Amino acid sequence: MPRICIVPRVDGLAGVASFRLKFENGLCARGVDVTHDTSEPSDVILVLAGTKHLLPLWRARSRGQRIVQRLDGINWVHRVRWAGLRYTIRAIYGNWNLSFIRSRLTDKVIYQSQFIKRWWEDWYRPARVPSSVIVNGVDLTQYTPDGLHERPSMHYRLLIVEGSMAGGLNSGLFSAVELANQLARKYKIELTIVGRVDSRTKNRLKDQTAFRIHFMDTVKREHIPWLMRSSHLLFSAEVNPPCPNSVIEALACGLPVIGFATGSLSELVQGDAGRLAPYGANQWKLHQPNVPALADAADEVLQDNDRFRKSAREHAEENLGLERMVEKYLEILL
Repeated sequence: MPRICIVPRVDGLAGVASFRLKFENGLCARGVDVTHDTSEPSDVILVLAGTKHLLPLWRARSRGQRIVQRLDGINWVHRVRWAGLRYTIRAIYGNWNLSFIRSRLTDKVIYQSQFIKRWWEDWYRPARVPSSVIVNGVDLTQYTPDGLHERPSMHYRLLIVEGSMAGGLNSGLFSAVELANQLARKYKIELTIVGRVDSRTKNRLKDQTAFRIHFMDTVKREHIPWLMRSSHLLFSAEVNPPCPNSVIEALACGLPVIGFATGSLSELVQGDAGRLAPYGANQWKLHQPNVPALADAADEVLQDNDRFRKSAREHAEENLGLERMVEKYLEILL
């Protein structure tokens, strides 16, 4: 039986933890064994972004063990705005850790999107080893338009699902509030925000009169498909998103996606799976975006929501299935 060592063993509800769980489930379904101990025999080590346990990884490489690194985006917000001392230190160390593994330890790099590949090669020069791009996938039987939902019929629910929008990462929330305000001139709107938001930002946003705002903090992973089926639009709030799982999951649930055409969104949201608007300013400086253009995009989707919902699911079935992603990884890993 082939065996793949996956490090680090990240737990949680989103991001790397979400990928690890669904990827390991896909491996087990194919009879591939998984370990998280680099000292155990394995065919290959897959590093999920970075790890603080560099010495065991170095020893494995010294033994001739093959190492593949799966890379996310680069921490950058701290370069533009103050996000707190803890975040800044973690961001700087995280970038060093990722780039060290990429330049010194890995035999191959897998980027999650073309945007991430270009980003890394622009900021840190091309890797010395071969690289590939594999977009994230989703379990199309778990994330599906079919199933229970409570989609409102008397108003439109605009959904945001992000891991964290606290501190310096909150710029997308202010765009969401402005978007909801503009849509509220024509529609009855509810803005539902799933993810960690600091209390200071909540206090700045909660007193809205034109629309209802609902903070849900974090929710269980198994609750997400129901919530997406119960909404009309997903707004991808992150600026320059590397390869957001929430977008892929929304499309699989038949939930159209809107956002600004930054990061990897143009790779994920194609055709009538949603609509993207030009940012209209320098997003790398977090300048004020063109929210009226975003509102126009959202208006187009709301006016023909059923057609966009159908197209979102079709796009996910054709391009974003978990089976497809796992097979591509196995071609490289084994």
